[in-house]
Amino acid sequence: MGAIQDFTTYVTTSSHWWGERGILHRTIEHMRLSVAAVVAGGVIAIPPALALGHGRRGGFLAQSIVNIGRAVPSFAILALLFPLSLQYGFGLGFWPTFGALVLLAIPPMFTNTYVGVRGVDPSIVEASRGMGMGRTQVLFRVETPIARPLIITGVRIAAVQVVATATLGAFVGFNALGSYINEGFRQQDDGKLLTGAVGVAILAFLTEVFFSLVARRATPWLASDRRPDVLVPEEVLTMKGISE
Repeated sequence: MGAIQDFTTYVTTSSHWWGERGILHRTIEHMRLSVAAVVAGGVIAIPPALALGHGRRGGFLAQSIVNIGRAVPSFAILALLFPLSLQYGFGLGFWPTFGALVLLAIPPMFTNTYVGVRGVDPSIVEASRGMGMGRTQVLFRVETPIARPLIITGVRIAAVQVVATATLGAFVGFNALGSYINEGFRQQDDGKLLTGAVGVAILAFLTEVFFSLVARRATPWLASDRRPDVLVPEEVLTMKGISE
């Protein structure tokens, strides 16, 4: 009960919420870094995944290269980027952590997007082309809407991983929730340690809830009899989760 009491005392002390080392500031910084890393990872991962999935070629090689990121621990990547960040003038804290988190976010978004687009029933694609659609129209008006559930799942997985892993930034001077965990270990302060751990857990949970709501809004046909806004004849809409 001592650790819980320390935690309760720490978070109910008003002075611990304000200033550069306060809970509010560190939470905002944690969120800012996480959002930036997920957005950057999406910009890097999703467009080529859409193109490769649509073309149905080169995907295995691309997936193999991207998935190397899953085999290398984020802390190792952070350790490699840290001296480079200092050498090229990016400094401590944000940028080396940002780089490591972007590399962490890319694999799930790339893989899910590629698999989702590539897995669209070929008969749907052929029917769309038969209606006179060009390659770009097929990709964005047919394949992407059908692949939307998997794409959103990839973004959700990446976002939760990034929020949880952003705590490593404390080791390179990034002032966020991970700093509480680092300081708590060093100072043997259970109140600080639990403040950081609980804060990260809450952010990860809220991220999960947020993307669940986004998925529900973006893919209403999965929870009802509605179909996605895909301009294809009904007789070829036979994919699981789309057909009635």
